[in-house]
Amino acid sequence: MRKLKPIIGSFFYAGFLPNAPGTWGSFFALFPIYFVGMYTPWYGMALFTLLCSLLTIWVSEECEKVWGGDPSPLVMDEFAGQGMAFIALPFASSNMNIYLLLLFGFLFFRFFDIKKPLGVNDLQKLPGGFGILVDDLLAGFYAFLCLFLLNYLVGLV
Repeated sequence: MRKLKPIIGSFFYAGFLPNAPGTWGSFFALFPIYFVGMYTPWYGMALFTLLCSLLTIWVSEECEKVWGGDPSPLVMDEFAGQGMAFIALPFASSNMNIYLLLLFGFLFFRFFDIKKPLGVNDLQKLPGGFGILVDDLLAGFYAFLCLFLLNYLVGLV
């Protein structure tokens, strides 16, 4: 089990791709997010986000032992954060461009995850896997608010 946790935490070694592993993790998260958003009921994204959050907490201690504190190869937290960005958006709506939705969700999430404004940075100081996870969930929530506002104002997504 100890060897499985880093594999899951790095999303099958995607976290070892060069230059910005968090961005790679966020990108790879879009594939299951697309399918969850298109083919599950409204609560599917919430379940996806919850599952990724639980996986992050489960694997984080072992990943920190192997790679050090808040390790960059650990990208399962990006999956949870990306899921949060899409948590209440209806993918299957006929007036919504799914690919623009995914693109803007990705860009907004990466902005908030990298810049860490509005308290996102403070959450990293929480102990254990919670500090690794909750900053991404808050960044994802801010990305959700931006997507929601963009859709309301412009109807772009």
